[in-house]
Amino acid sequence: MIDRATVDKIMDAVNIVDVVGEFVNLRKSGVNYKGLCPFHDDKTPSFMVSPARQICKCFSCGAGGNAINFLMKHEQITYPEALRWLAKKYNIEIQERELSDDEKREQSERESMFVVNEWACDYFHDILKNNVDGMAIGKQYFRSRGVRDDIIEKFKLGFALTKRDALVNEAKRKGYKEEFLVKTGLCVENEHGVYDRFAGRAIFPWLNVSGKVVAFGGRKLDAATKGVQQKYVNSPDSEIYHKERELYGIYQAKKAIVKEDCVYMVEGYTDVIAMHQCGLENVVANSGTALSNYQIRLLHRFTPNIVLLYDGDEAGIHAAMRGTDMLLQEGMNVKVLLLPDGDDPDSFSRKHTAQQFKEYIEQHQTDFIEFKTDLLLKNVKDPIKRAEAINNIVRSVSVIPDPIVRAAYISECSRRLDVNERTLITQTNKYIAGDKEEQRKISEREQSRQPQAATPIDNFGLHTHQEQASEVERLIIQNVIRHGEEVIFENLETEDGNTVNLSLAQYVEFDLSSDGLLFSDPLYNTILHEAVEHSAEPGFKAANYFLQHPDQAISQLAATLGIDNHQLSKSFEMKRSEKTLRQRIQHLILDFRLDIVSQQLKTIQQQMKEAGADMEKLRPLMDNYKEMLELRNALARQRGSDVIV
Repeated sequence: MIDRATVDKIMDAVNIVDVVGEFVNLRKSGVNYKGLCPFHDDKTPSFMVSPARQICKCFSCGAGGNAINFLMKHEQITYPEALRWLAKKYNIEIQERELSDDEKREQSERESMFVVNEWACDYFHDILKNNVDGMAIGKQYFRSRGVRDDIIEKFKLGFALTKRDALVNEAKRKGYKEEFLVKTGLCVENEHGVYDRFAGRAIFPWLNVSGKVVAFGGRKLDAATKGVQQKYVNSPDSEIYHKERELYGIYQAKKAIVKEDCVYMVEGYTDVIAMHQCGLENVVANSGTALSNYQIRLLHRFTPNIVLLYDGDEAGIHAAMRGTDMLLQEGMNVKVLLLPDGDDPDSFSRKHTAQQFKEYIEQHQTDFIEFKTDLLLKNVKDPIKRAEAINNIVRSVSVIPDPIVRAAYISECSRRLDVNERTLITQTNKYIAGDKEEQRKISEREQSRQPQAATPIDNFGLHTHQEQASEVERLIIQNVIRHGEEVIFENLETEDGNTVNLSLAQYVEFDLSSDGLLFSDPLYNTILHEAVEHSAEPGFKAANYFLQHPDQAISQLAATLGIDNHQLSKSFEMKRSEKTLRQRIQHLILDFRLDIVSQQLKTIQQQMKEAGADMEKLRPLMDNYKEMLELRNALARQRGSDVIV
């Protein structure tokens, strides 16, 4: 376990802008930062990060929290794992007791798989550098492709021994279970036993966006033919790896992508490595799988600009054609570059200097209209085929979500294709209308298949507390979280002649407990109780306390209520006084009491309706109704409202 003092030390060191910036491209927006939300398909930046409050929130899907909440949601990890991640980032030492055998068995399968993959990555890498066969075969292969030692280290490249049980035996010796060797895909199990999947191959580890090893690619080598490629083998999908959601090289490229505001998309591992060797680090590969929406959205968090850098063969052309429309649909700005003479980035880089490679890329990348025009209309004389090609290009333009960008491309198409702009606009609108109709039909089919709505779940898998409580309760507890420790009554005289100061949290509890009132949401009652309990402690700050609370339901709620849709300016916040804060909370408590009384009136009305003409039942209900009505009017007068009876 991690003790509370260490947790506090970690949270004091955290800068949420740095943490979120590891995964999302953030840009300054006033006193805060904004970026595309990583938790939903965000087309315009709606994810806000507040360095002052150390919290983040999406104003579209509602996801938010402190640094720990963010990591837990984004990386699908536990609370202790998030703390360890932050401790590692900020070089904070964690002292933890040794887990018992029972506790080790209870560790999540997911965490165990990451541990096994991390060990395997180091194992393969060590073999490449220190084992005789690893150096003679594996390292020789990388040397033959001109891969430098610093690149080998950067990508943690490795080699798997040719013996089919080498990894299995070493893993067992180190105490790792066969179960997780198989589940990660490192090993294959059949009727003859368990054996290594990657035996005799050069190893390319896959690191996800946070640097965790999620999978491996293995390239078969033959020592007799001095490293001639035979085939690739990749990790299968698993609990921690889904190929359509990952991009090779994303961890090594993410900072360069943000810096350059552009990403190069290539096809394979060696293409990524070759470009890094040339000094182009903002590059990733989808490695043998068709480009997916998940991958596009991952890239869009870092930049809207992408260059498809593929082979000039039929497969490369097909990949570029398919990828273009998908990228445009997700709001990306797309350029295409097909390398000449059947070269891929790896082979092309070995024929040219790094400077020549960079210059070629800069000079020959084209926008998607020029790419499709050259491909589909080159030497086409037949009017029907020409019309089909133009329709293909217009179809691509129609999927662009931004109407201004779409209009600009239509104008460009008209100029390049020598087609009347009005004709192109009409055809584009037809495609857009058709897509909307298709989406409507799909949505209707999905709704007809969906079961009845279940209990609401929030963005972090927790029950939505705000939906169980009234709006006025939410506002009261928001003030408790933000200002619970602030004194709003000074030198109040008690019955015994002493004087006391009351903080906002203490006043709320005192007022509500005088009539035995509680919030409808138990979590709100817990927050109020803890705020009162800690109010007298020197240096207590309710906002920090609840944001760093070990109960994730509380820290998540604190983060959600910690950011307004419209942030107050600093000058306005400075004008807020003890008096205005006291008036605000008194007003809210009156509203809360009014809500309770109004609800009781509705309940009595319903009971009176059910009683019908039974005067024995009606009489006490009418008396009760009259008392509640008088109480409501008294509260309304105190609040300063007019109530029509």
